[in-house]
Amino acid sequence: MENSYTIENYLKAIYKLSEKTTDTVTTNDIAAALSTKASSANDMIRKLALKKYLKHEKYRGVQMTDKGNKVALNVIRRHRLWELFLVKTLGFKWNEVHVIAEQMEHVVSDDLINRLDHFLGYPKFDPHGDPIPDANGKIQKLPLIPLEELKKGQSGTVTAVVDHSDAFLKYLEKHQLNIGCKLKVIDRNEYDNSLNLSINKNQTLHVSSTVAANLLIKIQ
Repeated sequence: MENSYTIENYLKAIYKLSEKTTDTVTTNDIAAALSTKASSANDMIRKLALKKYLKHEKYRGVQMTDKGNKVALNVIRRHRLWELFLVKTLGFKWNEVHVIAEQMEHVVSDDLINRLDHFLGYPKFDPHGDPIPDANGKIQKLPLIPLEELKKGQSGTVTAVVDHSDAFLKYLEKHQLNIGCKLKVIDRNEYDNSLNLSINKNQTLHVSSTVAANLLIKIQ
């Protein structure tokens, strides 16, 4: 019998993978996301399918069921609320909270999480700009595009980040590329697709295509 932590971790990972594709999610994708062997992932997928969390066809990948989505969204809700609490209330930096929230997301008291949500003022987004599902699993998604897609002269607001790694978030902090800052593409370099940016109209910065791919922008 698999413990609830393992079930929740798998369902959360599969949900996030499914957000990135219109196709089914493959066993290899799931194994890579969870840093495990494909054979182990396949065993777990079969168990989750038996519990009706997933639909699984051999050689065709998996799809989440409504039951699976409900569990995954609840885990994501807990994780993102804890991240916001750690940053907003306890003063942690946004690059310090992911690992802690990974542990706290498995606290399954609905009363605790609902009180936490109320305490924080029913927030819609976490410190990284990711939407927080409400108590009914509804999630607000904004029409965002990667910075790399902006053309010369276009402006927008940094609204979310794709890469939550410690190194990337520290890079953003160092260069004051925070959630809410205003950017304008001054120039695009054809050779390597790097960008020259104006930040909040008071500084300029050259960023690589990798950085530009990992910043999500709301167009102004």
